[in-house]
Amino acid sequence: MWTNWILIGLLAITTYISRIIGIEVMKGRKTSSTLRLYFNYVPAGILSALVVSQLFISKDSQIQISFPIVIGGLVTALTIKISKSFLPSVIVGIVSGLLIRNL
Repeated sequence: MWTNWILIGLLAITTYISRIIGIEVMKGRKTSSTLRLYFNYVPAGILSALVVSQLFISKDSQIQISFPIVIGGLVTALTIKISKSFLPSVIVGIVSGLLIRNL
């Protein structure tokens, strides 16, 4: 049990240090427009990869769509559209996904 928490802590510290090093290396440098364009798409790419990997689940050696995740994502998107606030929308989406999963 403690080894998992130690591992999580070490991974968090390593991730933080790597980000600080990246910021310090890039500070004050002028980047090309191509590189800036690339970095603009990195967050969307990472978010898409995280969402898609959660949407599809492997069950009985077949790929299936996780409907609680789909419905939670749709509720989140609808809540963001209406409220224009990210964090409450994510919380509403998580709660709706959990409710659907446990019904």
